[in-house]
Amino acid sequence: MVQHVWSVNELGEWLAAVRIDPAIFDLRPDYCAGLMVVAGISSGPSDTDSDQWLQAADSCDIDLDDVHLEHWRDAYRSFGAKPNRTRPSADALSRRAEKNGLPRINKITDTYNAISVLQRIPIGVENLDAFVGPARLVRADGTEQFDTTNDGLGVAEHPEPGEPVWRDDTGVTCRRWNWRQTPRTAITDTTANALFIVDALGPDAHQRAAVAIDTLRTALATGTPSATRYIDTAD
Repeated sequence: MVQHVWSVNELGEWLAAVRIDPAIFDLRPDYCAGLMVVAGISSGPSDTDSDQWLQAADSCDIDLDDVHLEHWRDAYRSFGAKPNRTRPSADALSRRAEKNGLPRINKITDTYNAISVLQRIPIGVENLDAFVGPARLVRADGTEQFDTTNDGLGVAEHPEPGEPVWRDDTGVTCRRWNWRQTPRTAITDTTANALFIVDALGPDAHQRAAVAIDTLRTALATGTPSATRYIDTAD
């Protein structure tokens, strides 16, 4: 994959094109998306810095009845999903941290997984160079394609009608808001340009998304060029 050299203006223009369907706010008026794109991010294998974040998450006092996790379970129920079967990402990570500890994957993934658990907020990271057109959050009609794997083999699935999905011009990049990402846009040890998506709910959603973005920026030492945007009303 050819990695584009992004300027600050290009990052800002890409973010400005991100859209959230008004139907999402009809479903949850308290939703806020915190978005950050970073060019030239420091990626690579797990290191001592990311391991410190994981240790903090593994040793924190995890309350699975936390109100912020409950917001997401309620959101999943609102579009027909069963959160005890397909869990919101922050819920699934919190349970994993409490039971066996978080896995060591790579520097970026380890860090954002840990922050997600510590702040009880869903965070996703995508390879910006893998996107075809801008990202948008919509309620699926059921015809969209979601490329994933099953038993190590590539398969194409389709979301349920009405399911919130992040997508680009090619297909779905993440199902059920933040449940499962496609390998097509997944980050790796060599990812150079990244899109961070923070999904927040509740009366303090914008503030919580901003705190998570600031924490990510500091933890990953994300320098320039980068751009940040928050969307908490329908455009």
